[in-house]
Amino acid sequence: MIKFLNSIIDLIYRKKCYFCGKSKQSVKMCSDCYNELYFADIQVQRIISGINVYSCGVYDKYLQKLIRGIKYHNQKELAYYLAKFMYEYFEQTGIEKQFQVVPVPMHKSRKRKRKYNQTELIAEEFCKLTGFTFNNELIERIKDTKPQYKLSRPERIKNLSGAFKVNKEKLLDMPILIIDDICSTGSTFEEMIKTLKSENISDIVCLAASSPV
Repeated sequence: MIKFLNSIIDLIYRKKCYFCGKSKQSVKMCSDCYNELYFADIQVQRIISGINVYSCGVYDKYLQKLIRGIKYHNQKELAYYLAKFMYEYFEQTGIEKQFQVVPVPMHKSRKRKRKYNQTELIAEEFCKLTGFTFNNELIERIKDTKPQYKLSRPERIKNLSGAFKVNKEKLLDMPILIIDDICSTGSTFEEMIKTLKSENISDIVCLAASSPV
Protein backbone atom coordinates (compact mmCIF):
# COMPACT_ATOMS: atom_id res chain seq x y z
CA MET A 1 0.00 0.00 0.00
CA ILE A 2 2.82 2.44 0.91
CA LYS A 3 4.60 1.61 -2.35
CA PHE A 4 1.38 2.27 -4.27
CA LEU A 5 0.84 5.62 -2.51
CA ASN A 6 4.45 6.66 -3.20
CA SER A 7 4.01 5.86 -6.88
CA ILE A 8 0.86 8.02 -6.97
CA ILE A 9 2.72 10.90 -5.27
CA ASP A 10 5.61 10.55 -7.74
CA LEU A 11 3.15 10.66 -10.62
CA ILE A 12 1.41 13.77 -9.29
CA TYR A 13 4.58 15.69 -8.49
CA ARG A 14 6.71 14.71 -11.48
CA LYS A 15 8.33 17.75 -13.03
CA LYS A 16 7.22 18.69 -16.51
CA CYS A 17 9.62 19.96 -19.13
CA TYR A 18 9.16 23.74 -19.39
CA PHE A 19 9.48 23.46 -23.17
CA CYS A 20 7.47 20.44 -24.34
CA GLY A 21 5.37 19.78 -21.23
CA LYS A 22 6.34 16.10 -21.02
CA SER A 23 7.07 14.58 -17.62
CA LYS A 24 8.76 11.32 -18.63
CA GLN A 25 12.20 12.45 -17.40
CA SER A 26 10.82 14.55 -14.49
CA VAL A 27 13.14 17.46 -15.26
CA LYS A 28 12.69 21.14 -16.11
CA MET A 29 14.35 20.69 -19.51
CA CYS A 30 14.28 17.25 -21.06
CA SER A 31 17.18 15.94 -23.12
CA ASP A 32 15.20 16.22 -26.38
CA CYS A 33 14.55 19.93 -25.81
CA TYR A 34 18.09 20.58 -24.56
CA ASN A 35 19.41 19.07 -27.78
CA GLU A 36 17.48 21.73 -29.69
CA LEU A 37 19.99 24.33 -28.43
CA TYR A 38 22.65 25.12 -31.01
CA PHE A 39 26.04 26.74 -30.59
CA ALA A 40 27.17 29.81 -32.46
CA ASP A 41 30.54 29.57 -34.19
CA ILE A 42 33.31 28.79 -31.71
CA GLN A 43 35.19 32.03 -32.16
CA VAL A 44 35.51 35.55 -30.80
CA GLN A 45 32.25 37.27 -31.67
CA ARG A 46 33.58 40.78 -31.18
CA ILE A 47 36.40 42.70 -29.52
CA ILE A 48 35.51 45.50 -27.12
CA SER A 49 38.32 47.78 -25.95
CA GLY A 50 40.81 45.02 -26.73
CA ILE A 51 38.82 42.36 -24.79
CA ASN A 52 37.50 39.20 -26.46
CA VAL A 53 33.76 38.61 -26.27
CA TYR A 54 32.24 35.19 -26.95
CA SER A 55 28.58 34.44 -27.53
CA CYS A 56 27.40 30.86 -27.13
CA GLY A 57 24.26 30.89 -29.25
CA VAL A 58 21.68 32.94 -31.14
CA TYR A 59 18.78 34.44 -29.15
CA ASP A 60 15.87 32.60 -30.75
CA LYS A 61 13.55 29.61 -30.29
CA TYR A 62 14.58 27.35 -27.40
CA LEU A 63 17.47 29.53 -26.23
CA GLN A 64 15.20 32.57 -26.10
CA LYS A 65 12.57 30.69 -24.09
CA LEU A 66 15.25 29.34 -21.76
CA ILE A 67 16.67 32.81 -21.02
CA ARG A 68 13.25 34.44 -20.68
CA GLY A 69 12.07 31.66 -18.37
CA ILE A 70 14.94 32.31 -15.97
CA LYS A 71 14.81 36.07 -16.28
CA TYR A 72 11.10 36.88 -16.22
CA HIS A 73 9.13 33.81 -15.15
CA ASN A 74 10.87 32.72 -11.94
CA GLN A 75 12.10 29.48 -13.53
CA LYS A 76 15.31 29.51 -11.50
CA GLU A 77 15.96 25.80 -12.00
CA LEU A 78 16.57 26.50 -15.68
CA ALA A 79 19.79 28.35 -14.77
CA TYR A 80 21.56 24.98 -14.64
CA TYR A 81 20.69 24.18 -18.27
CA LEU A 82 21.82 27.55 -19.56
CA ALA A 83 25.06 27.25 -17.55
CA LYS A 84 25.60 23.77 -18.99
CA PHE A 85 25.10 25.11 -22.52
CA MET A 86 27.63 27.89 -21.83
CA TYR A 87 30.07 25.44 -20.24
CA GLU A 88 29.92 23.07 -23.21
CA TYR A 89 30.54 26.00 -25.56
CA PHE A 90 33.35 27.46 -23.46
CA GLU A 91 35.14 24.12 -23.31
CA GLN A 92 35.56 24.29 -27.08
CA THR A 93 37.20 27.73 -27.11
CA GLY A 94 40.52 26.26 -26.00
CA ILE A 95 40.96 28.87 -23.27
CA GLU A 96 42.87 27.25 -20.43
CA LYS A 97 42.84 29.58 -17.45
CA GLN A 98 41.40 29.49 -13.96
CA PHE A 99 38.95 32.39 -13.83
CA GLN A 100 37.08 34.34 -11.23
CA VAL A 101 33.59 34.51 -12.72
CA VAL A 102 31.90 37.91 -12.40
CA PRO A 103 28.18 38.04 -13.29
CA VAL A 104 26.76 41.29 -14.62
CA PRO A 105 25.38 42.87 -11.43
CA MET A 106 21.84 44.09 -10.90
CA HIS A 107 21.04 47.25 -8.96
CA LYS A 108 19.91 46.42 -5.42
CA SER A 109 16.46 48.00 -5.88
CA ARG A 110 15.76 45.90 -8.96
CA LYS A 111 17.10 42.79 -7.28
CA ARG A 112 14.74 43.38 -4.34
CA LYS A 113 11.84 43.61 -6.77
CA ARG A 114 12.76 40.48 -8.76
CA LYS A 115 14.14 38.73 -5.65
CA TYR A 116 17.13 37.35 -7.56
CA ASN A 117 19.69 38.21 -10.23
CA GLN A 118 19.34 35.62 -12.99
CA THR A 119 22.92 36.19 -14.16
CA GLU A 120 24.22 35.32 -10.69
CA LEU A 121 22.25 32.06 -10.76
CA ILE A 122 23.72 31.18 -14.16
CA ALA A 123 27.25 32.13 -13.07
CA GLU A 124 26.99 30.03 -9.90
CA GLU A 125 25.92 26.96 -11.89
CA PHE A 126 28.66 27.65 -14.46
CA CYS A 127 31.24 27.70 -11.65
CA LYS A 128 30.01 24.36 -10.33
CA LEU A 129 30.59 22.86 -13.77
CA THR A 130 33.95 24.49 -14.48
CA GLY A 131 35.48 24.64 -11.01
CA PHE A 132 36.01 28.39 -11.49
CA THR A 133 35.63 30.83 -8.59
CA PHE A 134 32.36 32.72 -8.28
CA ASN A 135 32.90 36.40 -7.46
CA ASN A 136 29.79 38.56 -7.36
CA GLU A 137 31.36 41.16 -5.07
CA LEU A 138 34.02 42.60 -7.37
CA ILE A 139 31.69 44.81 -9.42
CA GLU A 140 28.68 46.61 -8.03
CA ARG A 141 25.89 48.31 -9.98
CA ILE A 142 25.51 51.72 -8.37
CA LYS A 143 23.13 53.28 -10.90
CA ASP A 144 19.59 52.00 -11.41
CA THR A 145 19.60 52.08 -15.20
CA LYS A 146 16.60 51.86 -17.51
CA PRO A 147 15.94 48.52 -19.26
CA GLN A 148 18.25 48.36 -22.27
CA TYR A 149 16.14 46.49 -24.82
CA LYS A 150 14.18 49.55 -26.02
CA LEU A 151 17.22 51.82 -26.32
CA SER A 152 19.46 52.55 -29.28
CA ARG A 153 23.19 51.96 -28.92
CA PRO A 154 23.98 55.65 -28.13
CA GLU A 155 21.13 55.66 -25.59
CA ARG A 156 22.44 52.44 -24.03
CA ILE A 157 25.93 53.89 -23.66
CA LYS A 158 24.53 57.04 -22.01
CA ASN A 159 22.21 54.96 -19.80
CA LEU A 160 25.11 52.79 -18.55
CA SER A 161 27.64 55.58 -18.07
CA GLY A 162 28.89 55.45 -14.49
CA ALA A 163 26.65 52.47 -13.68
CA PHE A 164 29.35 50.27 -12.15
CA LYS A 165 31.85 50.45 -9.34
CA VAL A 166 34.84 48.16 -8.70
CA ASN A 167 35.41 46.95 -5.15
CA LYS A 168 39.12 46.39 -5.64
CA GLU A 169 39.56 44.76 -2.24
CA LYS A 170 37.43 41.87 -3.61
CA LEU A 171 39.76 41.30 -6.58
CA LEU A 172 41.28 37.81 -6.63
CA ASP A 173 44.66 36.97 -8.14
CA MET A 174 43.26 35.42 -11.30
CA PRO A 175 41.81 36.57 -14.64
CA ILE A 176 38.19 37.69 -14.87
CA LEU A 177 35.41 36.06 -16.87
CA ILE A 178 32.38 38.36 -17.09
CA ILE A 179 29.13 36.48 -17.72
CA ASP A 180 25.84 37.82 -19.06
CA ASP A 181 22.75 36.24 -20.59
CA ILE A 182 22.46 38.41 -23.73
CA CYS A 183 24.97 40.54 -25.60
CA SER A 184 23.21 42.69 -28.19
CA THR A 185 25.16 45.92 -28.77
CA GLY A 186 27.87 44.99 -26.23
CA SER A 187 27.32 48.21 -24.27
CA THR A 188 27.04 46.48 -20.87
CA PHE A 189 30.29 44.59 -21.35
CA GLU A 190 31.87 47.79 -22.69
CA GLU A 191 31.00 49.82 -19.58
CA MET A 192 32.14 47.03 -17.24
CA ILE A 193 35.44 46.69 -19.12
CA LYS A 194 35.91 50.47 -19.00
CA THR A 195 35.27 50.48 -15.24
CA LEU A 196 37.70 47.62 -14.61
CA LYS A 197 40.39 49.18 -16.80
CA SER A 198 40.07 52.44 -14.85
CA GLU A 199 41.38 50.39 -11.90
CA ASN A 200 44.21 48.91 -14.04
CA ILE A 201 42.46 45.55 -14.35
CA SER A 202 42.67 44.24 -17.90
CA ASP A 203 43.00 40.43 -17.85
CA ILE A 204 39.38 39.93 -18.88
CA VAL A 205 37.26 37.69 -21.12
CA CYS A 206 33.52 38.16 -21.69
CA LEU A 207 31.03 35.35 -22.24
CA ALA A 208 27.36 35.83 -23.14
CA ALA A 209 24.83 33.03 -23.41
CA SER A 210 23.42 34.55 -26.59
CA SER A 211 23.40 37.38 -29.07
CA PRO A 212 20.64 38.52 -31.44
CA VAL A 213 22.43 37.32 -34.60
